[in-house]
Amino acid sequence: MTSATAPHHARQPWWRGRTTRRFMANHLALFGLALIVLLVLACVIGPSLLPYTSLSIDLRARFAPPLTGSHYLGTDPLGRDMAARLFMAGRISLAVGFAAMLLSTIIGTLVGVIAGYRGGWIGAVLMRTVDGFLSFPSIFLVLALAAALKPSAMMITVVIAATSWMEVARIVETEVRSLREREFVQAGRMLGLSGTHIMFREILPNAIGPIIVAATLTVARAILMEAYISFLGYGIQPPLPSWGNMLDGAQRYLGSAPWLAIIPGAAITIAVSSFNFIGDGLRDAFDVRGDHK
Repeated sequence: MTSATAPHHARQPWWRGRTTRRFMANHLALFGLALIVLLVLACVIGPSLLPYTSLSIDLRARFAPPLTGSHYLGTDPLGRDMAARLFMAGRISLAVGFAAMLLSTIIGTLVGVIAGYRGGWIGAVLMRTVDGFLSFPSIFLVLALAAALKPSAMMITVVIAATSWMEVARIVETEVRSLREREFVQAGRMLGLSGTHIMFREILPNAIGPIIVAATLTVARAILMEAYISFLGYGIQPPLPSWGNMLDGAQRYLGSAPWLAIIPGAAITIAVSSFNFIGDGLRDAFDVRGDHK
C-alpha cells in the first residue's frame, strides 16, 4: 500500500506501542497519575462520606485541630469541617483547572494549526497576535480581567483560558509547520483533499502528542492561577470554597491554627506537582528521539 492511498499512517497511534511503554516506565509520572486519581476520587466521593457538609457550622468546635473527634482535618474559625471544605473546594478548583485547560487547548490548537499550515500572511498575523498577548505579563492580565468582571467559577475559567492559549498555539504551530511538508500531507494534496481536511484529519492527529503534553501542564498552571486569584480576593467568593480562598482566610491564623493554611496548601502542591510529573512523563514518552537512545 502506498502513501498516496493511506495518508493517515504517518505515525503509530499515540495510545499504544512505544509511547505507552515509555510512559509506563516513568515511575514519577505514574506516581503523579495515581495521586491525581486519588485526589479526584476524594473530591468527588469524599463529601458524601463525611458527617458534615462544607457549610455546616459547629461553634463549639471552632479551631479544632486535625484528628479531633469526627473532624478529621480540624475546623476553621466558624467551626466548619476542614475535610468537607477541602473536598468541595477541590471539586471547584479541579473543575476550573480542567475547564480552563480544555478551552485554552481548543483555542490554541485552532490558532496553531491554521497558522502552521497556512503560513504566509495568515500565519504571520496569527503568530504576531500570539506574540502580542505574550508581551503582557500574564499575571497582570489575569488580575485586570478578574477585577473588571463579576467573580464566578465560569468567569475565572474564561479569564485563565484567555491568558493560557498562547503557549499551546506556539507549540502546535511549530509542530504543524514541521509536518505540513511530510509525504502523507503531500499525498493528501495529490488526492485533492481540502485544506481543512488535511489540517484537522491528517496533520492534527499526528500532532496530538505535544498537544496532550501542553494540555496537561496547562491544568497545573490553571489550578495555580485560580488559587492565586482567589487568594487575592478576585476569584471564587465565600461561602463557596476553593483552595485559593481557603488560603486567603487562613493567613490571619498562621500562628494559632497553622493547619488552616497547611491543608489547602498541601492540596494545591499535590495537584500541581502531580500534573507536572505527568506532563514531564508524557513529554518523554512522545519524544521520538527516545527511540534512538
